[in-house]
Amino acid sequence: MVIYPAIDLINGEVVRLHKGDFAQQTTYGSDPVSVAQSYADAGATWLHLVDLDGAKNPENRQIALIAEIISKTGLKVQTGGGIRSIDDVAALVDAGASRVVVGSLAVRDQPTMLTMFDRFGGEALCLAADVIAVNGIYNIAVSGWQEASDMSLDDFLSGYLEAGLRHALCTDIARDGTMTGCNRELYAAVNKSFPHLRLQASGGVSKLDDLRDLPCDGVIIGKALYEGVFSVADALAIGKQAAGEAR
Repeated sequence: MVIYPAIDLINGEVVRLHKGDFAQQTTYGSDPVSVAQSYADAGATWLHLVDLDGAKNPENRQIALIAEIISKTGLKVQTGGGIRSIDDVAALVDAGASRVVVGSLAVRDQPTMLTMFDRFGGEALCLAADVIAVNGIYNIAVSGWQEASDMSLDDFLSGYLEAGLRHALCTDIARDGTMTGCNRELYAAVNKSFPHLRLQASGGVSKLDDLRDLPCDGVIIGKALYEGVFSVADALAIGKQAAGEAR
């Protein structure tokens, strides 16, 4: 299981939002390069990097900072935040990103998303399947997590399988930044329906036990690391164990 330490960026600072709410922001430092380097020093190979400025306004995308983090740490970076065009993906790939996360655009503009898969390939793209429970069904959230679309999670993922979908990040928004534990039932259901998908869990990780026997290929960890609940090294050890058991 791949461990993705997470860094969310606003105005060059490391922050976390509660359930995606910009009004509920906690700042954890002003040197994201050092934070990323500390993860690399602990043994991490991947970093999940969210440009929240870019999510609000693509013109404010922090491309230079993202490129600096990639070049100085040597980490493979999965990044996104407000991807609205093929050019946005190309700019991040040119900056050194290994994988670009696309969310709302994939819901609203399937033709453009299909073109992205054709141009960049399935390894370079990750669908952000951010969900809100509506009457017991998980629907995809859009507009910076502020509203639920009428598209179900299953329909969203199914629509890109033939295009070469390989990676999907699934966030239960109700748990993001809350440290209340992962939604194992949700991930188990997705894993069962889409067994060939490389599924990443996100939202709610609060202790090391949350990582054990998680029905996912990867897990994104943010606030638990910032708060010092456990270390990157400890999480990596569990991820390595899970990878060994999966062989």
